[in-house]
Amino acid sequence: MGWLKRFSRRLFGQTPTYDGVGSGRRSLAWAVGNPGAIAALMHSQTELRAKSRDLVRRNAWANAALESYVANAIGTGIKPQSMVRDASQRESIQSLWRDWTVDADAAGLTDFYGLQALACRAMLEGGESLVRLRYRRPEDGLVVALQIQVLEPEHLPVTLNTTADNGNLIRAGIEFDRLGRRVAYHLYRSHPEDGALAPMSSNGGMETVRVSAAEILHLFRPLRPGQIRGEPWLARALVKLNELDQYDDAELVRKKTAAMFAGFVTRLAPEDNLLGEGLANANGMALAGLEPGTMQILEPGEDIKFSQPADVGGSYSEFLRMQFRAVAAAMGVTYEQLTGDLSMVNYSSIRAGLLEFRRRVEALQHGVIVHQLCRPIWQAFVEQAVLEGALALPGYARGGLSKRREYLAVKWIPQGWQWVDPLKEADAMKAAIRSGLMSRSEAISANGYDAEDVDREIAADNARADGLGLIFDSDPRHELSATSPAPVTPQDSQPQGT
Repeated sequence: MGWLKRFSRRLFGQTPTYDGVGSGRRSLAWAVGNPGAIAALMHSQTELRAKSRDLVRRNAWANAALESYVANAIGTGIKPQSMVRDASQRESIQSLWRDWTVDADAAGLTDFYGLQALACRAMLEGGESLVRLRYRRPEDGLVVALQIQVLEPEHLPVTLNTTADNGNLIRAGIEFDRLGRRVAYHLYRSHPEDGALAPMSSNGGMETVRVSAAEILHLFRPLRPGQIRGEPWLARALVKLNELDQYDDAELVRKKTAAMFAGFVTRLAPEDNLLGEGLANANGMALAGLEPGTMQILEPGEDIKFSQPADVGGSYSEFLRMQFRAVAAAMGVTYEQLTGDLSMVNYSSIRAGLLEFRRRVEALQHGVIVHQLCRPIWQAFVEQAVLEGALALPGYARGGLSKRREYLAVKWIPQGWQWVDPLKEADAMKAAIRSGLMSRSEAISANGYDAEDVDREIAADNARADGLGLIFDSDPRHELSATSPAPVTPQDSQPQGT
């Protein structure tokens, strides 16, 4: 390496090519490391996760940021719309799915869309979450003998790094074959931090069981090529949020102390009573009291001084605002979502901020949640339903890969965004549809609904209104005259004699 340094000096001189290179005064204390994607989290993931959970438990801002992300990424659920060409088959799949979502939770606490929110929150707080597909017996009485169990990442030991008996490598609890594919997960039977409270293990949950990778969905956001475990989303804001929380508490205590308006009496003769009051208390501390409206005459040699704590004045709110902006940037949310402060926004500024935030959320929805969670669950649901006979899809088992893909084709629709000014957004969407830049189906999907369901509801509403003789100005089939309440049809508007 010595010849390389000498060559570089002759070629580029003594001045580094980049400002960040070298050992000058500004870079002297900059100690860096460059661990790989696996090693970077191997020794720090447990501590990062513990600190992240601690902040979410006791810090209102950290919890608000996570709640905002979950509410925007999941909301009422990312819902599937089957793309099967045959209408009857498509309707049977959707109907069976709606029935199954009610029983999807293995713990029986929520439905499938509640599990989406739970898995997403676990991923944000702990960096990752594990979802296990639990196949049930026919006698369990489920619509489809499949349920979902969400596990925290502590069930997957990051310290388990060895070689399995079959020659496969195990890294951070994940077993890989010789081609680098995930073949199994080695999971604790119960949460290792529950200890003696663990209900499913006699040794505190510290024994692992090998579970096939076909039954485990590993939900995390990959940030580097080769990364196999997830990073908590609060990682870059942990220190700042913790110290900011301590600073805010200290400022609150300072204000509380200042509001007490404490006074300190000095006297030349310590043996005399204080302000005419009694002697010192049991702790040897002499106390005196002042009541509202008191005109206290001090004894000769006594003097009283009142505390005057320093006041940060107007700089307190501005300082917090700047710090919160840094925290919001580290967590990937807007300042307004983090703090709830809308005092300095207008329509244009908050819309610009929301557009950037929602672009990030859409990337999370489609690149992580749909791909890693929703898509494999949909496939497992359809396959199990076909195996049980709950769905009749001819050729699914023996029709080859192309036939299965045809039946598994699905479009996942997140909950629609609610805009600050809905009228402006609706007018813009209508103009895009009329100019051919957007389809009705795309516009309806952008609001989080299924276009076929909306069309059926519109047809049912129109049929009911026609049966009752009702006419609404929202119905484009009728054109109301400005001078008459009676509907004017295209036939009525034709000139006589034509």
